[in-house]
Amino acid sequence: MIVQEKDNHGISVVHIGGAGNGLNQLIGPYGIELDKITNTLYIADYNNNRIMAYPKNAINGTVAFGGQGAGINRTQLWAPVGIYLDYVSNSLLIANHEADNVVRWTRTEQQWTLMAGDINGVENSTSTTFYRVTDMIFDPMGNMYVADRNNQRIQLFMSGEYVGKTIAGVTGVFGTNASLFNRPWCVKLDSQLNLYVADANNHRIQKFLRY
Repeated sequence: MIVQEKDNHGISVVHIGGAGNGLNQLIGPYGIELDKITNTLYIADYNNNRIMAYPKNAINGTVAFGGQGAGINRTQLWAPVGIYLDYVSNSLLIANHEADNVVRWTRTEQQWTLMAGDINGVENSTSTTFYRVTDMIFDPMGNMYVADRNNQRIQLFMSGEYVGKTIAGVTGVFGTNASLFNRPWCVKLDSQLNLYVADANNHRIQKFLRY
């Protein structure tokens, strides 16, 4: 459901949700992205294995992509978490969590294309694989930074490449010192391309200077 109310400052707040798989429901939503051109809100609906799209002031959303059960074929998603809207390519990048890959869904297409990770959803800790990917972001040069959560690392994929390089954390090692993570969940870049990581189980935000 969508409930509209006012907060303590009199500002209207819109809430979307209520557990279920209807067009006005979500189960375990994670990533959100707002298309600032169309005012469409995209939501990674984790347990429904889909991306929902809500136009401005819409009562119901639409299934933008997925929603065909959990799976690894090119029309399915498997527990999407982080999403990133790329205006240049008119696409959404999706951290396909349980499939251990990052995929690109161009908004005019019916299938995704692989950006990084194993196309068959195989988890691993090599330079071309992930273990429960949760988020990704791009810099202006088209390089992709990925939070590889259960491998305890941040991977950098140069534009157009499928082989990643660990730029923060140590593969498979968790800890509390400044060079280690305990389940990195989210990544962001500032205007100077310094990297910020939500180090979830260490209850902190880590900052790394531009790589």
